[in-house]
Amino acid sequence: MNASTRPIALITGASSGIGLELAREFARDGYDLVLAARRIEPMQALADELKSAGASTTVIASDLSKPGAAAALAAELDARGLAIEALVNNSGLGDNAKFHVSDQTRIGEMLQVNMVALTELTRLLVPGMVKRGRGKVMMVASTASFQPCPNMAVYGATKAYVLSFGEAIGYELRGTGVSVTVLCPGGTTSGFQKVANTENIRFVKSKTSPRMTSAEVARLGFEATKAGRAVYITGLRNRVMAFSVRFSPRGMVLALANSMMEQVH
Repeated sequence: MNASTRPIALITGASSGIGLELAREFARDGYDLVLAARRIEPMQALADELKSAGASTTVIASDLSKPGAAAALAAELDARGLAIEALVNNSGLGDNAKFHVSDQTRIGEMLQVNMVALTELTRLLVPGMVKRGRGKVMMVASTASFQPCPNMAVYGATKAYVLSFGEAIGYELRGTGVSVTVLCPGGTTSGFQKVANTENIRFVKSKTSPRMTSAEVARLGFEATKAGRAVYITGLRNRVMAFSVRFSPRGMVLALANSMMEQVH
């Protein structure tokens, strides 16, 4: 049981990158933490660090790419008596490859992590927030949510789902005391690029592409979530790009996205 009077935030994908930095933001703001990811060691090191902020931290190994993992995580929280007041759906997978030659296992994992587990975990935890009359939900999407992404077709489609889903349920939850924020980062310096095979794509290599650190994205995302913003796109250039897609010819949008997602050497 949690004996602390501090609210509790659950952060998935908390072993590195934006998730790790979000844990620091929530701890500084007075939250206790539940950290969930596949790798235990980085989360244990983070838990030790967060003690200095007065945060009690629970570390749970969870591989959300496996069917049933979200339900198992929610059951573990219930068994430990941990009532979640802030849910951060940060876990995400990407892959840079043309769809017809992409790895089928990887496609399944992306769908499971980016959409299925996110949806299931939200469905399992939000009712408790509504019952208590308070809560925050952050869903980490991407600027890829705003247009199709050739060479990362499945990733872009899953992030479009996150944006649509988050906006819709946020609207449904008006007046309940529970808010939903969809965070849409652009290029971010993190471990995502290596795992998603995007270290050498034109968007990452370009010196003109707007990039932020994981800490900057986490700070902006946390502030937007605390303020109850429905959708927050990090960076002025990213906001302009996302807005301009609505008024640009679809063929031009696809050609530009394809060019930015291609591998360069």
